Parts: sequence; structure tokens; C-alpha cells
Amino acid sequence: MDVAPDPSANDLLASMPPTEWQRIAPLLEVVDLPLGLVLHESGSKMSHVYFPINAIVSLLSVMESGASAEIAVVGKEGVVGIALFMGGETTTSRAVVQSAGQGYRLRADDIKDEFNRSGPVAHLLLRYTQALMTQMSQTAACNRHHSLDQQLCRRLLLSLDRLNGNELVMTQELIANMLGVRREGVTEAAVQLQKLGMIRYARGHITVLDRDALEERVCECYALVRKEYDRLLPDRLAA
Repeated sequence: MDVAPDPSANDLLASMPPTEWQRIAPLLEVVDLPLGLVLHESGSKMSHVYFPINAIVSLLSVMESGASAEIAVVGKEGVVGIALFMGGETTTSRAVVQSAGQGYRLRADDIKDEFNRSGPVAHLLLRYTQALMTQMSQTAACNRHHSLDQQLCRRLLLSLDRLNGNELVMTQELIANMLGVRREGVTEAAVQLQKLGMIRYARGHITVLDRDALEERVCECYALVRKEYDRLLPDRLAA
């Protein structure tokens, strides 16, 4: 699917004032984000930031053994590669496309130049970074203190917020890797949600049948993170 260079395709870009958008728009490149593509690896120097349009990117913490667990997800509400404009150049996380789609790509020097102007874009990116850090910290707390089926509900709702429609492509192995748990546990949690009529799961595809029921069953982490995003990123200023 071809995507026009439209700021409304990504919420962060949509929140930029027109003057800033007009300066940044010519520098953006539309790129395909296929399932499994690694946008940046742990410890590697980043060359671009990515503004997803209709894709979801999973940020993973990776252990020396190769084991990993998801610490946050980024979709059309945000940007992948905050270390570039925060001055770090590298990060300890891996960014992997978890739901295929497209996005905008911006070179490292261009995002740093814009951030260093200390204008509206810099303030917007800092607010987004705070929201992302809230998601990361709440994910850590959720994985420690809440049940697996609540974690699965949270993860499904986060995906729904970042995609159009109610169908998700997620294998049980993928979910297990994201949550850092055994596949058998994911199977049990998915079966339970299916029995309750909340989802339908078949061959790596999850159809959410009752979002309201998921929101009733999920722990407080989902609502807290969503409220923080809405508080920090309330505006869509560009045309």
C-alpha cells in the first residue's frame, strides 16, 4: 500500500506546528516495515529514527543468553530511536517490527538538528519520551505483579490502539517472547480469554471479539499508560 507524505498518518508528526512540519516533511522517506525487520540492534549506532504509520515496533531488552522480553511498543503514536535525539546514539534495547506496515524514516543528523533547535519539536519529543518511559516502567511492574492473562489483555489492547480494526497477527511463540514467559502459559491464557468470548485465536491470528471485556479484565497498567500518553500528547496541530 502506497502512503502519501501526510502528517496525520503518525500522531507525533500530526502534533507538529505547520512551520516545523513543512521543514521536516521533505526530509522524510516512506519505508516498508516488514514483519521481523530489526530497526536497531542493542549497542549498535543508529542511523535513523522511524515514525510508524500502520506498523507496530516492539522494543526488547536482550540478555547475554539471547533471551529477550518486551519493554514497550511503538506504533502510529510515536517514534522509534529516541536515543538519537537524547544524545545517546545507541541503546541497550532491540527494535523489531512486530506487525508489518509502513513508516517514515528520518536521518540521524536531521532529527538531531531539529531537536537542537530547542523549539516545539524538541518539546514534543521530550513529552513523548516521558510517555514512553512510563510505558517501560509500568511494563516492568506489570510483568512482576500481575497475572499472565492480565498481561496478555494489556498487550492486546496496546496493539489495538496502534492499528485499525480488531485483528492481530500474533503467534503464541511471539507473545511468549514478548512477555518473557513459557509458550505453555500463553496458550493457557489465550484459551481462557477465548472461552470467555473475548478473543478468537487461530493459526497466529487473534480477533478481538469484545474489547470492553478485555478492558474490564486488564490490570490498571493499561489505563495508567494510556492516560499518560493522552496527558502528554493531547494535540494534533498539523493540517
